[in-house]
Amino acid sequence: MLLRKIKAGFVGFGEVNSPRELIERKVEAARRALEERGIELVSTSPVCDDPQGENEARARRELARADFDLLVVCVAGWIPSHSVISVIDPFAHKPMVLWGLTGHREGGRLVTTADQAGTSALRDPMEALGYRFKYVYDTPDAPLAAADEVKRFAEVARAAALLRQARIGMMGYRDMNLYGTLVDGVSLRRVIGPEVEVFDTLEIVQKMEQVPAEAVTSLRETLRREWTFERPVADSALEKGIRMYLAVMEKVAERGYQAISLVDVFGVKKLLHFPPAMVLMLLADKGGVASIPENDGLGAVTQLMVRYLTGQVGAYFEFYEFFRDRLLMGVPDYVPTEIVAGPVRVLPWPGFGGLKDGILNVSQVKTGRVTLCRLASRGERYRMHIATGEAVTPRPWEEAGWEQPAPQLPSLEVILDTPVEEFAQRVLGQHYIIAYGDHRQSLIDLCQLLGVEVI
Repeated sequence: MLLRKIKAGFVGFGEVNSPRELIERKVEAARRALEERGIELVSTSPVCDDPQGENEARARRELARADFDLLVVCVAGWIPSHSVISVIDPFAHKPMVLWGLTGHREGGRLVTTADQAGTSALRDPMEALGYRFKYVYDTPDAPLAAADEVKRFAEVARAAALLRQARIGMMGYRDMNLYGTLVDGVSLRRVIGPEVEVFDTLEIVQKMEQVPAEAVTSLRETLRREWTFERPVADSALEKGIRMYLAVMEKVAERGYQAISLVDVFGVKKLLHFPPAMVLMLLADKGGVASIPENDGLGAVTQLMVRYLTGQVGAYFEFYEFFRDRLLMGVPDYVPTEIVAGPVRVLPWPGFGGLKDGILNVSQVKTGRVTLCRLASRGERYRMHIATGEAVTPRPWEEAGWEQPAPQLPSLEVILDTPVEEFAQRVLGQHYIIAYGDHRQSLIDLCQLLGVEVI
């Protein structure tokens, strides 16, 4: 997933009595380090504590020229705290990084402008003022090393900004009368940012009837080339899913959705008599939107958090069994192609729940280091459960109720870094979102920035 470029405000500071040339050289090196890491900067010249406050006023004006995801407060030496606060307070609604630079060696001795005197005088007042910020600092043996930390937090700030602009489409409401998938629209908007819109299944059925036949045929032939069919699948089964996918994508284009959830058991299966697995797979693969079944609103929000932090698809998995040392996680319908190991393998829907006219994804899933996460709420209070572990190929297993020979569903066994019992006592729902790699710290930083409790 391609994410837009990070945009940051950038302002450096150094006391009026410090050598101006040295302060400017240090700040310029920090600025270049961020640009080399792909961050677009809205910058202003270094600020000193001149008695008339002209430097501060100039910096405020120049930083206000454009919007940005976060403000980098770059301290190149001792600076009275009031000068810094004067500049950055108009941007108190933005995430910030307090970055202390460092001294240099010259002729066998350390030359310092007391950078960490400046940052240590600022850290607690910034916290007391309610600023949302990350404090990082360089050391003389590793100058500018903290630029990588600034970049990581800048990615978190971008994710927070993208969430505030996100819109999630929900076809139907509260599938199977579940509780854990519900969303309180007002508190979600206030705390995290996404807007959740509900639309009727009837609207999509009406759009399905208007989908051009040539569009259906074209995509059907593409899928026959791209997917591996374990058994013959009728064109009619493919075309139902394609028509619904194209109809939903018309709604996505109309409303600008970044994520979609569909009413599944009580909706598409019950009323239209086919499973929406193929629709959800196409939404993720061809449509580029996050997709999750069963009107799981908070699952969709969790997917967007993972997507905006990592650029990964953020696939959902369900729990099937807890073992002494691991979890069996799988999906009864589909996985996005991004997490498939090898070719995408599909079957005609083999009769689970009395349905036959559909497509079941039975692809093998990639293994490796993974992060699991899930968002939940208690009224106005939001929480996220985060865990890491190693995903390995699962043992042979089947879900009861499928026609024999039962398919092995896309699945993983996840050997957690923490005890299974500890995980189980904190679990927040049946759907968890997976990201490959260890993204725990980025998720924690995002939650802290948003005011979401981490458990």
